[in-house]
Amino acid sequence: MGAARGIAGSRRPEAEGIFVCRGEEETEFFFRLNNTGGPVDLWSVDDIDEALLLDNGNGFAYFPDRIPAARVRLVRSDVPQLGS
Repeated sequence: MGAARGIAGSRRPEAEGIFVCRGEEETEFFFRLNNTGGPVDLWSVDDIDEALLLDNGNGFAYFPDRIPAARVRLVRSDVPQLGS
């Protein structure tokens, strides 16, 4: 996370890994949850074995490792903060 806040405004990671959305519905949920005060980007990850995804205890999935940059691509940039 570096100096950036999490999408829900957290100052530290909620899990040791990278949260991923498994569909458009989850993506829209996180866009509405956005508490960064500004726009966010949507990235796609290729070649993730979904069997390796873990549940953070709240029903959201995360990948418990680093993802190489070659497997990540920008899908949408500067998505504005959406109303809830």
